[in-house]
Amino acid sequence: MQNEFPRWQAESVKNALKKRRVVVLSGGRQTGKTTLLNQVLEKDSIFVSLDDSNSLKAAIDDPKDFIKHSSGTLFIDEVQKAPELIPEIKMVVDKNDRPGQYCLTGSANIQTLPIITDSMAGRNKRIRLRPLSTGEILKKKPSFLKLAFEMDFKRKIEGYDKEHIFDLAFRGGFPEAVRLDNQKDRKEWHTDYIDDLINRDLKDLMNIRRQNELKELVLILAGWSGKFMDAAKIGAGMSLAKQTLETYINALESLYLFDRVNPWVRTDYERVGKSAKFYANDTGFMTSILGWQKENIMRDSDRSGKLMETFIFQELSAQIDLSSEYKLYQYRDYKQHEVDFLIERDDGTITGIEVKASHSVSKEDFTPQIWFKENIIKNKTPYNALVLYCGEDTLSFGESMLAVPTAALWM
Repeated sequence: MQNEFPRWQAESVKNALKKRRVVVLSGGRQTGKTTLLNQVLEKDSIFVSLDDSNSLKAAIDDPKDFIKHSSGTLFIDEVQKAPELIPEIKMVVDKNDRPGQYCLTGSANIQTLPIITDSMAGRNKRIRLRPLSTGEILKKKPSFLKLAFEMDFKRKIEGYDKEHIFDLAFRGGFPEAVRLDNQKDRKEWHTDYIDDLINRDLKDLMNIRRQNELKELVLILAGWSGKFMDAAKIGAGMSLAKQTLETYINALESLYLFDRVNPWVRTDYERVGKSAKFYANDTGFMTSILGWQKENIMRDSDRSGKLMETFIFQELSAQIDLSSEYKLYQYRDYKQHEVDFLIERDDGTITGIEVKASHSVSKEDFTPQIWFKENIIKNKTPYNALVLYCGEDTLSFGESMLAVPTAALWM
């Protein structure tokens, strides 16, 4: 395929099929799941898409026969459309422990959907596919996490000033939108994308019919990206009951429009906040539905900070998904001490990240992380402090404290 982007998770799928009976590849619509599967298909593999009406009817009418195959891997695309297949697959793999029997893809998180009544816990490996990262678009290998924990970055990264980085953020990572030539066309694509999800997927999967309220909620949640969401405030503004609002938010998360970053709570510090931070999963769709113009956002410190933090969340998440060695958190306490991101490696070492949407950086930008290191982990855990900013130079501000160009995420 022309302009096909090699996906980092392709290797993860290949490795999982060698070890696990069932592999579940999930991610939002149009993130490139089918393209990825084409990168891992082998000669004895069988591929069936439930987007095909005949295949879908066969899967629903006779799920036991539909999943039969004697060798290789049966790839079933958009499996959430036929939840009847799940218990049948479970029965098969309970009797046969051969790895690589099934690879299922879904545009919704099948683990959380009410239509899925059976679990395949212990039998499957779940892999998340996000929209394209900048590194994937540029065909670069993921290296940021390794460099961050080694504190070993290039001294200078040229060609990515604030305006260029904002261009990348406004473009987003949906492959089809990335291929479009201008922002107007991308905005139309993102708007149509949201409409299709709400009008078709949510209605079919969760029987949610109040489409206008859902569209309003998508807009509101996009505006909360990078914040600690106040559900009570949102519910009151929309005149929605708490339970209804939670159902709607969970539905939008199940379709991978939004994500939460959990708090780092490995401490007995009594004032640690327990709230998760909320993020849009693609800055392209976020800026499109909010109607943002790059020229205006560049001059608005609040919105430029929100955009930059959401963009960096997406870039970090794409790399953290590749390995169970890393976990992503954030920190805020009741006295408003806050660190944007904390990446914890499985040996306990932590790298903290503060996000700046400007070209300048100073020692004061490390203040939250210095406080966190001295008062929370109290030097009991190795800690590296990074500030990602829109400059070109890697600068040291003391032991284990570096200001690093944002472009280090993909260069």
